[in-house]
Amino acid sequence: AVRIKVINTSWRTANNKAADFMDAGAEGEEGEAKEGEGVGEEAKEESAQEKQGDATKVNEVEAARASGEARNKNGNNMKVPTTFNEMFMFNAAVMGFGQSAWMNTILDQFNDIVMNVANSYRLQEECDVCSLVLAKYKGTINLGEFKAVMLASLRSLVPKDWDGDHEVAWSWLWENVERMLKNLMGKPQVQEKALERLIMSLTEDAVN
Repeated sequence: AVRIKVINTSWRTANNKAADFMDAGAEGEEGEAKEGEGVGEEAKEESAQEKQGDATKVNEVEAARASGEARNKNGNNMKVPTTFNEMFMFNAAVMGFGQSAWMNTILDQFNDIVMNVANSYRLQEECDVCSLVLAKYKGTINLGEFKAVMLASLRSLVPKDWDGDHEVAWSWLWENVERMLKNLMGKPQVQEKALERLIMSLTEDAVN
């Protein structure tokens, strides 16, 4: 139960980080707006010199902003990963696994796998579906590589809370997923051939 709680909590943190930043910015703007509503008549009686000073400051800010934008356009614009999927793709490329297309198959279903960690039957179903898609992949699949990238991504997205308990909990989850996937590897191809033979042996009346 403790492991499941750790997984659920850290998963929300990893995927809501970008949303939290946006919410914090919105709250700050609302606070500034409320403070502006409390301004009295004194704001309306500003002198001409103060207005000129404000205008000068605005012009300076605009000039600085334009200069900054120009530098940004000339430089390399790089989006910082803020969600698990983005961080996973970034780390996979850095760690030399960018060409491992099979990782994308698991990554597409990883949210459903994590969200059903407490439901063993549903977790098995997710792994069954994942194994069917992986069966179409032509190449070597090393599930241990996914675990390495997964843990590296989670450490980056949950830096304040990450500890030994998180390491154990996520390793435990992946060990279960890896065991289920390995038990199914190679079986879809055999089952497909058996199903094909069964269908071919059926008479037209039986099919209808």
